[in-house]
Amino acid sequence: MVDYVPLGKSGLLSSEQGLGCMGMSEFYGAGDEDESLAVLARAYELGVNHFDTSDLYGRGHNETLIGRFVATRPRDRLLIASKFGVVRDPDGPSGSTYDRTLNNTRAYMRACCESSLRRLKTDHLDLYYLHRHDPKVPIEEIVAGMAELVREGKIRAIGLSEISADILKRAHTVAPIAVLQSEYSLFCRDVEIDILPTCRALGTTFLPYSPLGRGILTGRLTSIDTLDANDLRRVSPRFAKDRVAADLVLVEKIREIGKRHNATPAQVALAWLKQKRADIVPIPGTKRRRYLEENIAALSVHLSNEDIVILDALAPFDPAAAPQKWSTVPTERADS
Repeated sequence: MVDYVPLGKSGLLSSEQGLGCMGMSEFYGAGDEDESLAVLARAYELGVNHFDTSDLYGRGHNETLIGRFVATRPRDRLLIASKFGVVRDPDGPSGSTYDRTLNNTRAYMRACCESSLRRLKTDHLDLYYLHRHDPKVPIEEIVAGMAELVREGKIRAIGLSEISADILKRAHTVAPIAVLQSEYSLFCRDVEIDILPTCRALGTTFLPYSPLGRGILTGRLTSIDTLDANDLRRVSPRFAKDRVAADLVLVEKIREIGKRHNATPAQVALAWLKQKRADIVPIPGTKRRRYLEENIAALSVHLSNEDIVILDALAPFDPAAAPQKWSTVPTERADS
């Protein structure tokens, strides 16, 4: 049974697990539109109302795909999140990490919002994110522009992605920031230092993306050699062969915990995340129904305190040895 939780002080209610839709369009190998639409429909059937996309993903293809789904469901039962701020070459190669720049201007924000509304076949976005912050543009100026979109009814709440605690505090002085989205998983813990405490202090809900470590925590990815040629993970330092081999040793320990709960490694990783922080909403991504169902079933997995202690020890956070973060777009943070 999926429960619903508030997103900050926005008045929005999100399913306690959302669905990341990026991989349906690119970055993680070939997609299948029919299966992707089936995934969206099945998520809705299971109680998921929160669907996360961006104009970046597939250069608009992902929003168009989600729009086909949105057009077939009651709009007031959906929470649609999209993003702006990253510019890509419309003729660049699929899956490329390099054909992008940043544009955080108000004019670009408005143009992107209107384009997203058209592609998503809706008159408003429930959540609208600044996808990546361009340090040349003051965050206060950007959030002021987003607040105008709220007043005009084009968006319902403001989100930020991959920004520092200090930038979040500055943004919050202009308008309430409902959500902050950043990477967080058993194998990526740096947000525990200051991002999570700041979110809690400000009443901003935290949304972990890649809560399954871009697939490594599922236990199904054993070698990058099995990935499609254009899969972004092939060029990520995070997926160097020696790093993958070391991570897989830890995944086997996670698998052992899962056996005690009749759960998969992915379900253990999601359950750990939820039990560590009750005030977060993970958004695991998938483009296959069987993995969606597996992820949702993780909501019924209840780890013991002993399990949590063991899992914490598997990937202890050491600021001096933080895992190198990797993102599909540039960010202000030095470790990305």
